[in-house]
Parts: sequence; C-alpha cells; structure tokens
Amino acid sequence: MSRLKRITGQDPRAGFKAAGRDCGTSVPQGLLKAARKSGQLNLSGRNLSEVPQCVWRINVDIPEEANQNLSFGATERWWEQTDLTKLIISNNKLQSLTDDLRLLPALTVLDIHDNQLTSLPSAIRELENLQKLNVSHNKLKILPEEITNLRNLKCLYLQHNELTCISEGFGQLSNLEDLDLSNNRLTTVPASFSSLSSLVRLNLSSNQLKSLPAEINRMKRLKHLDCNSNLLETIPPELAGMESLELLYLRRNKLRFLPEFPSCSLLKELHVGENQIEMLEAEHLKHLNSILVLDLRDNKLKSVPDEITLLQSLERLDLSNNDISSLPYSLGNLHLKFLALEGNPLRTIRREIINKGTQEVLKYLRSKIKDDGPSQSESAAETAMTLPSESRVNIHAIITLKILDYSDKQATLIPDEVFNAVKSNIITSINFSKNQLCEIPKRFKMLPEVLYRIFTLETILISNNQVGSVDPQKMKMMENLTTLDLQNNDLLQIPPELGNCVNLRTLLLDGNPFRVPRAAILTKGTAAILEYLRDRIPT
Repeated sequence: MSRLKRITGQDPRAGFKAAGRDCGTSVPQGLLKAARKSGQLNLSGRNLSEVPQCVWRINVDIPEEANQNLSFGATERWWEQTDLTKLIISNNKLQSLTDDLRLLPALTVLDIHDNQLTSLPSAIRELENLQKLNVSHNKLKILPEEITNLRNLKCLYLQHNELTCISEGFGQLSNLEDLDLSNNRLTTVPASFSSLSSLVRLNLSSNQLKSLPAEINRMKRLKHLDCNSNLLETIPPELAGMESLELLYLRRNKLRFLPEFPSCSLLKELHVGENQIEMLEAEHLKHLNSILVLDLRDNKLKSVPDEITLLQSLERLDLSNNDISSLPYSLGNLHLKFLALEGNPLRTIRREIINKGTQEVLKYLRSKIKDDGPSQSESAAETAMTLPSESRVNIHAIITLKILDYSDKQATLIPDEVFNAVKSNIITSINFSKNQLCEIPKRFKMLPEVLYRIFTLETILISNNQVGSVDPQKMKMMENLTTLDLQNNDLLQIPPELGNCVNLRTLLLDGNPFRVPRAAILTKGTAAILEYLRDRIPT
C-alpha cells in the first residue's frame, strides 16, 4: 500500500490538489522534488514572510510534475517518496506558523531560528517524532503548554527570545539532552527541571535569575551548566552533589562566597569571575581533583590559600583584578600553562617578572621556596605571608585535608619529622612524588600512622622516585585504597598478588623497568592490569 493511502485511507491521487500552485517563485519546484527524495528541505534566507502551503502539504498533495502527466520511473513514483524529516526555514521574516504544521508528523528536525515569531502554534504537539527544535533568535514571550508533548525531543534551543517564565510541565521532556534558554528574561527556574534526567547541557546565562532550585542536583547526567550573567547571590549547596558536572559557568553574578564541591570530582572548568567573592579557602579547593581551568578574575580576593597547590591538574588560573598582595611560593610547583595576575597590588613579585609571562612567574616562585621556612634575615612582610607548605611539613594539609604531602623535595628518604607531624590525625592521601626515594621507608611497615597500617588511606602518589618493591599482601588489607601511582620508579617486577587489590580504580605503573605486564596490557587500564596479574598468581 502506498504511503499516502496508509496515512489518509484514500487512493493516492484521489481528492488531492496539485502541489506547487501556491508556491509561486518563493520555493523552486526543484527543491520540493529533491526534498521528496531526501526527506530534507532547506528554505533558510529566502526572505519569507510566511511558509507557503506547498511546504506544509509536501507529503500530502500531488506533485506538480505528476499533474503535468510527466512519466515517473520506478524510482520516482511520487506516492512512494520519503516523508519530510528535516525542515529548515531559518533567517527569514516569519511572524507566525499555522496549525498546518501538523501535516508534517514525521519531522525530527525543525529549525526556525532568526525569524520574528512571537508564538508557536498549539499544533506543535503533533510533531511527536521531533528530536531537535531550534526557535532561537525570535520574539517568543511564552511557550505553548503543548510543547511538553514532544517526548522524543533531545535538543531544544530557545536562546535570544523574550521568555519570562517556563511552565512546570517542562519536566515532562524526559529525553531532553541539550537545553538553551540563554538571553531571555527568566526570573525563576521551575523545580520540575529536576525531572530532566537525561539533560547533559543546560544554558541559563543572561537572564534575571536570583536563585537556582535545590532540586537541580537530581540532574544526574548534567555535564555543562552555564549560569553566567544573572543575579545569583548564592548557589544551593545541593549543586555540590552533581557528580557528572564538568563545566560550571557562574561569571557576572553577585556571588560573595564560593560553594564547596565535595562530589564534583569530574569538574574540569570553574568560571566564577566578575563576582564579589572575598575569600578562597581550602574547603573550596580540596575536592577539585580534575580541575583544569579556574577563573577567579574580577573579584575581591585578598589572598590565595597554600592549598591551591592541591590542584595538580590545573592548567589555567586567572586571578586578575583582585586585591591580592602576595602569593604562596608553592604556587610555583603547579604546571600552569596560563597564570593571570594583572590588576592586583602584588608587593612580593616585581612587575618586570609578571610582564615576562607565566613561566617566569612560576620560576621565580619556585626559587623562593625554602624547605626550612623563612630565615631570620627575611623581611617581616615575607615572614607574614609564609604559609604552611613553605615549612618542612604542611600541618594545615594534615589536619584539614587529611593529606601528608612531601613532594618535589628531591629527597632520598622521608624525615622522621614528617611522620611525627601526623600524630593521631587521620590521613587519607599521601603524596611523596618527585623525590629520589630508593625504597618505601621501613616506617611504613612498622608504624600505624603510615602507609600499610593506615586503613583509611584512599590515595598514594609516589611516582618519580626509586621504589623497587611493594608488599601486595599488606596492600590488599588497605580496603579503602582506590588510587596507587607508582609511575617512573625502579620496579623490576610486579607481584601477581597485587591483582587481588580489587578496590583499586587507578593503578599507574608506566615508566618502570619490569618486563611484564607489557605496554599493551598497561594501556587497557586498571581493570585489565589487575585481571592480568590475578591470572598469574601461582596455584
């Protein structure tokens, strides 16, 4: 049975008017003919003030060529042509769309951006196959409730309109992955947004939002959240529970405090420039393990905490136009590609050094690091700005962050005072990387404060040393250990029993002289390495 007969229950040529008679010259017949084959029609930039009837009825009416008694080959039988699935009528002068939109029920893509639409027809509810709708750069003041019927919609672009509110029913668009509502006049976001469980990208920038709903944390798949250029004074603490979040934009708001991000371990970019943030503390930084970009420009920061050095993945740090008078010398240990400091009243770094760029600044800061802290001869100003990690042991990191950090010291052994400083504090992470250790110190095997006896330990970073062996039996007892970095050491063999450490999520072994596992296994990741090792445990 032909496509038209299936749709209408009529003979394909019975009772239909000929297409093309109401199109004039605005839509060439060649375009319509091609669209019947491809299922796609592009009418952008044609100065249209209305959509011609022949477009709405392209799958209903008899083509002009059939009316002219032209012969159709087997491959050109018009009644078996493809339904229109993609319609682009952007960059025209359309002020409205008619309910004839319902005549294109097969549409999966409708692009009508850059027109003069003030509303959408209620018939849009019948486009149940629609997956992408672009109505950006129009003059929409309200959205029809019927839009919530588009349950297959994945991408919805509504930026640059005049919307003042979004209905609660919006939460019914459960398959929506990309939603752009930027550059409108929204003052609130409905709590029902929390039902948009498939949403990956949400753009709310350039509106008039004063708050975000706490329920936003239910968007478990959200990776990209843009709230730039609003009136936000606070961020709901629930936002810190968004485990999938990778990009967060909060620039040009009225924030006075930076939120903490205990669960945002995947966050790669945090943009909070052009706010009124006065303080940056360790609690704000200690969970940002994956951060690559941190934008703090144009705030009211007076200092940078020494814990900034915990951000080992950080590549770009913008501190320009704050009230910072000094920097922790340990900042020089970060592997930054870009560091912006202009517009700060810095007294400890000469302007000529700053003008030479990022690497010269970092080099200067590293040159000022002294293991034993400031000497008696140093000025009072320098003494005042010295922070914990500039002494031999970072006590603040031990107490507050539960981190024992003695990295990048080029040390052949770990001094007793480092371990003594731990006292009865719980340690969850140890960083002894970038030293010249020849072995894991015997203290690790003897004292409950360190390594094998620290059952709360989650992370060990001991790369770039000279470690020659590890004890897999004691390692297995460390049930909380999830990350073990042994890269670039002197391991001649990896004990197969290490494969029993099934709680490890990250095991890094590159750069050691062992022959097995081979590189092909290492590149497959931790799970493959552990399985390989387990298979070689003697029975």
